[in-house]
Amino acid sequence: MRARNYFVGAAFALLAGGMAHSAVAQDIKIGEINSYSLLPAFTEPYRKGWQLAVEEINAAGGINGKKLVVISKDDGGKPADAQTAANELVSSEGVAMLTGTFLSNIGLAVSDFANQKKVFFLAAEPLTDAVTWSKGNKYTFRLRPSNYMQAAMLVEAAAKLPAKRWATIAPNYEYGQSAVAVFKKLMSEKRPDIQWVDEQWPPQGKIDAGPVVQAVAAANPEAILNVTFGADLVKLVREGNTRGLFKGREVVSFLTGEPEYLDPLKDETPEGWIVTGYPWYSIKTPEHDAFLKAYQAKYNDYPRLGSIVGYQTIKSAAAILAKAGSTDPEKLIAAAEGLSMGSPFGEITFRKIDHQSTLGAYVGKTALKDGKGVMVDSSYKKGADYLPSDAEVEKLRPKD
Repeated sequence: MRARNYFVGAAFALLAGGMAHSAVAQDIKIGEINSYSLLPAFTEPYRKGWQLAVEEINAAGGINGKKLVVISKDDGGKPADAQTAANELVSSEGVAMLTGTFLSNIGLAVSDFANQKKVFFLAAEPLTDAVTWSKGNKYTFRLRPSNYMQAAMLVEAAAKLPAKRWATIAPNYEYGQSAVAVFKKLMSEKRPDIQWVDEQWPPQGKIDAGPVVQAVAAANPEAILNVTFGADLVKLVREGNTRGLFKGREVVSFLTGEPEYLDPLKDETPEGWIVTGYPWYSIKTPEHDAFLKAYQAKYNDYPRLGSIVGYQTIKSAAAILAKAGSTDPEKLIAAAEGLSMGSPFGEITFRKIDHQSTLGAYVGKTALKDGKGVMVDSSYKKGADYLPSDAEVEKLRPKD
C-alpha cells in the first residue's frame, strides 16, 4: 500500500512538474540589457517605462495569448559585459529577442553579437549612426532618433543664427564623435561660411571642466555645440557659468532638454540654449495624455525621456512578436520591416531600408522657471522628415 501511494504521489509530482513546465513554455521571453549601475538618471526611468509596458501588454492578453516576460541584465557600461549578458540571455534563458542598451559603443557590441548569432536585436537608446548605417545588419533595428536625425533637427534652427565661429565639446567615444561629425557636416552644407575654431574631447563621465572651458574661451567662438550629458553636463555648465563662457554666445546642445539631464542643473540652467529634449509638461496630445496618466498613476512621478524609450521599446517588441506570430528571427525581421504602430509621440514606422524607426524628438530652448530648468518654445519634429533619401542610405549601409 505504501509502495502504491509512493508511485501515485510520484506520478502526480511528474504531472504537476510537466504542467508547470508547459505553462512556462507558453511565456514569451525578451532579453533586456542596459547600463543601470552606470547611468541611473536615465536607466531607472527607462526601467519603469518598460515595466509599465509589460504590465499593459499582459493585462490586455499578452502576445497572441502568451504572457510576456522580460529578463533584464546590467552591462555596467562595458561592451564586453554586454556581450556576455547577451550570450547568457540567448543560450541560458532562451529569449526570443534582445532589446535595450544605452551607450553607443555598447549598442554596437550587442548589434555585432546579434549579427553573428543571428538573433533579433531592438536597440533602444544608442544614437550613433553606425547602428543602422555603416555597421548596420539585418538583425538590428533601432527605436530612438539617431544622431543624424537629431543633428538635422538642431541644424534647422542653428543655421539661422548669425554666428560664424563655432567650437564643439563632446565626450570622446562613439556617440560624441558621431554627433559632432554629422552636425558639422550638415551645418557646413547649410552654412558654408562657418568656421570650426576648436574641438574639445573630454573622456565620458570624467570631464575636467575647467581646462575645457578655458580652451574653448581661448578660441573665442561665437557659438558652441555641446554633446556632453549627465554629470559631465552639470560640471561643464557650472564651470562655464563661473567663467562666463556662455555670455554673448549661442549654444546648441544635444539631449539637454531631457528632464534627466535638465533637472540636476536646477537654478544653474543656462537660458536660451537650442536643445532636443522632452517637455512632458507641455505636450497636449491624446497619445501622450494616456501615457502620462498611466505612468503617474503607477509611479506617482513624472516621466523622463528614458521612460518613453523604455515603454516604447517593449511596446514595439511586442508588436513585432505579435505580427510575426513566431519567435523565429527571420520572421521577426520580416514582421518588423515597415511595421507601423502608435507611441506616446504619435505613429512611428520601422523603415525597411535601414531598420530605423521614425520616432521623432522635441526641439526648443532652455529657460528657468521657479528655479528649475524647463524647455520652452518647443515643437515636435517627426523623425521621417529628418532622414536622408533612400539613395543616400543605400550608400551608407552595407548590403545584407
